[in-house]
Amino acid sequence: MIDAARHTPLAFSGIQPTGKLHLGNYLGAMKNWVKLQSRMPCIYCIVDMHAITAWQDPRELAASTREVTAACIAVGIDPIGSILFNQSQVSAHAELAWVFNCVARIGWLNRMTQFKDKAGKNRENASVGLFVYPDLMAADILAYHATHVPVGEDQKQHLELARDIAQKFNLDFGAPEFFPLPEPVITGPATRVMSLRDGLKKMSKSDESDFSRINLTDDADTIAQKIRKARTDPHPMPGNVEELKDRSEAENLINIYAGLADHAAETVIAEFAGAQFSVFKNALADLAVAKLTPIADEMKKLLADPAEIDRVLEAGASRAIAIAAPIMREVRRHVGFVG
Repeated sequence: MIDAARHTPLAFSGIQPTGKLHLGNYLGAMKNWVKLQSRMPCIYCIVDMHAITAWQDPRELAASTREVTAACIAVGIDPIGSILFNQSQVSAHAELAWVFNCVARIGWLNRMTQFKDKAGKNRENASVGLFVYPDLMAADILAYHATHVPVGEDQKQHLELARDIAQKFNLDFGAPEFFPLPEPVITGPATRVMSLRDGLKKMSKSDESDFSRINLTDDADTIAQKIRKARTDPHPMPGNVEELKDRSEAENLINIYAGLADHAAETVIAEFAGAQFSVFKNALADLAVAKLTPIADEMKKLLADPAEIDRVLEAGASRAIAIAAPIMREVRRHVGFVG
């Protein structure tokens, strides 16, 4: 068994340029990416190749790629200290994904619950790309010998598959220490943000109701209105965590406050214990406006200069290629490719 500790620590994570980024993306991933930059070198990727596993309008995909890049910079991703680029500019992702398509087993992919969820009853009409999506995700990570991957709970199964693929490649090609087995990094008090309309459903870009989520581009009035209209129950704020049982909407809003304030949920509960929920919602609205509107303002500024965003992505891609190129040369040698 190969330990990630044998390789130089490096974090990799990606985000799809589809739909509007929202509070769940920020608290569940992006905010933690910013913190991770101080712990180890980081590579952050706009995964536009993953995006086309379902049909995308080409013009909208290009615009969304720039918008997500702007959001990453606006929340605090440092494109100089870290590496920020879009996946399609680095051919190593596609090349290594094909090698991994030949290493991974169909049975492994058949167990991936995300494919079952996304394909639903239309499995036969789903793209092949959607089926082998986890192999591309493994390539994203391992093309850089990344040792750590900040992931949400719903991506842990894909990371386990990446570890299985890495281990099988190492065994198949007699290279026991070549690919690391990347470790998950799950941090923060609000790693799973739920819908503002249904506390049992994850906050989603695809939800029909815009009031189910707070978009990172929302203005102050919209943010405050969405918080105040968020579904809750008739009970006052709880006095302790145990009192949140079966109160999914209340728990969600408390977790959002905790994530935005960098507090534990217990600290938030202690501060507002016994208060009417309307009082808490007003405080949450103020906090959300204070934390999120500067991000929206900075995104607007960055998006006014798309050529500069493209320059940032190109510079990041050049740095990513420099890391992946020697690793891919070794992959080709191990596999037996000539040239």
